[in-house]
Amino acid sequence: MPSDKPAAAPDGAPEFAPELALEFAVETVGLSKTYAAAGDGPGTAALKEVSLRIPRGSFFGLLGPNGAGKSTLINILAGLVIKTSGEARVCGHDIEKDMRQARLSIGVVPQELNIDPFFTPRELLELQAGFYGLRKSERRTTEVLDAVGLADKADAYARSLSGGMRRRLLVAKAMVHSPPVLILDEPSAGVDVDLRRQIWARVGEMNRRGTTILLTTHYLEEAQALCDTIAIIDHGRLIASEPTESLLRRIDAKEMTVTLDREITEVPAGLKPYNVEFKTGRRLKFSYPPSKTHSGEILDALAAAGLGVVDLTTREADLEDIFLNLTGGTERDGDDE
Repeated sequence: MPSDKPAAAPDGAPEFAPELALEFAVETVGLSKTYAAAGDGPGTAALKEVSLRIPRGSFFGLLGPNGAGKSTLINILAGLVIKTSGEARVCGHDIEKDMRQARLSIGVVPQELNIDPFFTPRELLELQAGFYGLRKSERRTTEVLDAVGLADKADAYARSLSGGMRRRLLVAKAMVHSPPVLILDEPSAGVDVDLRRQIWARVGEMNRRGTTILLTTHYLEEAQALCDTIAIIDHGRLIASEPTESLLRRIDAKEMTVTLDREITEVPAGLKPYNVEFKTGRRLKFSYPPSKTHSGEILDALAAAGLGVVDLTTREADLEDIFLNLTGGTERDGDDE
């Protein structure tokens, strides 16, 4: 049985292990990309020694500030950008040595709506299938359109489709060759709540059927809710990659705000050990590490002080807190995301 631990090179970087090819949908080792400078400068390092493993069947989030290197990584995997150094494989296929199979193993849903308005969804999918060399007998056009909820619009011009339908058509285009890995680059940017729900319902079903999903998004609450594993990239370097629940435990902090049944003029002595903040005459906010202090202890201390609670709210550290903590909380301008 394959080991869960990646092999290590002499310098400590993980190596590709053939026996793990069935375990990981995407693997990169020391992946780097430096864009040449316009003049005599040193160039711009977009990716710096990124070693990443995405488990097969996972819903994987790739997060980072603007200019962090996310788009460069995706474009290298998709064959749109040539890496400077390092290695990358999709479903065990090296993106350079086994280029054809690597490309067939991946589907990319871009952020931009790149759809010809004068084609119907059926025609667009047939054309896309032709690009991948699929014979007529191998094409699944009707099945794919049904999977994204567009079977009834198969012969309508793309220009007549709503924004939500066009987004789903992009997903369909990426799925015509049945890739085991689907990359979604900011799929819900600028769309309304209802459309976001439609997109995630369809994509979630694909994931449950075994498709590996790689998502980039600036909606951190979205990534927290959807992704089982999250990687964070900043300044071209991978700074975190672990299960979502594990990542959320990095900040051991919780806040509890209580509304009392009466006004008080000062915080009782029995409550001061719990790092309490006097908000108003009836509201107190407690900040504490949940690994060491339980909410029940604070409620017991309030009762011991003769204070009743009429309302209570809590807030735990979320993905946004983790993200800002790891990246320094700054967004940078840049062409690459």
